[in-house]
Formats: sequence, C-alpha cells, structure tokens
Amino acid sequence: MRQKLRVAAYAVCVRGGHLLLARGRDDDGVPEWTLPGGGAEHGEDPHDTVLREVGEETGYRIEIAGLLGVDSLRHRVPRRLGRTVDRHAVRLLYEGRITGGELRHEVGGTTDMAAWHPLDQVPALHRIALVDTALVLWRERPPTGRAARP
Repeated sequence: MRQKLRVAAYAVCVRGGHLLLARGRDDDGVPEWTLPGGGAEHGEDPHDTVLREVGEETGYRIEIAGLLGVDSLRHRVPRRLGRTVDRHAVRLLYEGRITGGELRHEVGGTTDMAAWHPLDQVPALHRIALVDTALVLWRERPPTGRAARP
C-alpha cells in the first residue's frame, strides 16, 4: 500500500456575520463549498500557503489573526490493479482578516467561485465537512486546537 501525506492550510474569514467560501467540485463533479486554502507546495510554510491560496481563490489579501486548530483526516483510496493509497491530510485552520484586494473568482484553478455567505445559511449549503469543523474551532476556540467531528 502506498502512503501519501498532504499538508494544507485554510482561512476562516468572517466579516459582518458572513463567511468567505470558495466553490470547488467533488469527485463526481458536483459543486461544493469549501474554505479558501489548499495544499502546501514542497518546502512552503503553511502560513505562506494560506496567504497564497486565499489570494488565488478569492482575490483578497489577508493577515493571519491566529491559528484556530488542526484537523487530521485519513482515508484509503482504491487504485488500479487492486492497489490502495493510504492518504493522510493534515489541515491547519487559521483565522484570517481581509486587508486588501477585491473579491473575484479563480480562473483555471481548483475553484470557480468565491462568495460571502451568511453564517446562519452555511448549514444549508452543499459543503465539505471541513467547513463545519472550522466553524466549531472559530466559535469555541478549544485550547487543544481540536474539534469533535460535527
């Protein structure tokens, strides 16, 4: 079995009761909302990753207000010829504040839209579970930096 570790960093940007989200697609091509952010490039500090990814996906520049926590996800993915890849994602969740730029959609990337959503309407969105985890961390600020899976 092949093992693969991925480190990613995401921003939780809340302004005026709205959460900034980016829209990507799931494995079946269905649109789903996620936090702006993504995978670190080899040798890239996760702090720099989240700044770069938010800019690419939303057009905004942000500053990091703090580290909210870490989410770890492990799953096995079947591949050809009966092989399996054991994937492990370590995702750092930062609180971000908008400092500049203008909202725009990413072109030619992993997302196709960025938008602000009222916090009370987020549960009705088709979204990845990481959004819920991030909101628990943002609201509760657990000292361990871990949230029970919603």
